[in-house]
Amino acid sequence: MTDLAHAPTPDAAALKTNLRTRLGDGLPPPSTLVGGVILLFWIVCAVFGHLFVPFDPYAEDFLAMLAPPDATHWFGTDTLGRDILSRIVVGSRDILLVAPLATLAGVTAGSFIGLVLGYFDGWVDAIGARLLDALMAFPFIVLVTMTLVALGPSNLTVVLVIGIAYAPLVARTVRTAVRQERERDYVSAARLAGESPIGIMLFEILPNVRETILVELITRLATPSSPSPR
Repeated sequence: MTDLAHAPTPDAAALKTNLRTRLGDGLPPPSTLVGGVILLFWIVCAVFGHLFVPFDPYAEDFLAMLAPPDATHWFGTDTLGRDILSRIVVGSRDILLVAPLATLAGVTAGSFIGLVLGYFDGWVDAIGARLLDALMAFPFIVLVTMTLVALGPSNLTVVLVIGIAYAPLVARTVRTAVRQERERDYVSAARLAGESPIGIMLFEILPNVRETILVELITRLATPSSPSPR
């Protein structure tokens, strides 16, 4: 009799189950939490890494070249005797700075080129597509060498090189998406309404290919890139 008196009603039990479900759905998945912790760790290294690195990341020690990991050098040393752990921690600043800027530059330039080539047909698309093919066929190491000779080693050089390398890849993808969109009825209606080609590209087609551009942005951002040479 006592158990029946204290037993929750069906409505109360359903309410508790619903509450647990809602709370569980509101929590991010474990992979998101782990990824967030890793990202936070590298952000802290990028901002405050110079305060707690065990060694000068640029100091060369020819007596400790290619040393294996030990209690002194946790990650060992490189061919010049520099502490690898210190270089990783300090180098994360360049990675977190260069990678987003280079990706944004490449995706922005590639999206603009893809919009123009995808919207305009004829000689504009033919010449532009051939130029993209030629740029993609150009050896990347030669492009890097030429840019380093012209501008010198710096973060700006790395951003320009990676941006130039990414732009043709993004442009080809965006061009294909734009060519599909330009045949749709809303584009024809915009032409009949007297809207300019720039207005159609920016205000009609671009919002409808933003998912493609976003995928390219995330994909290129996740592609490994090297920090600036020191």
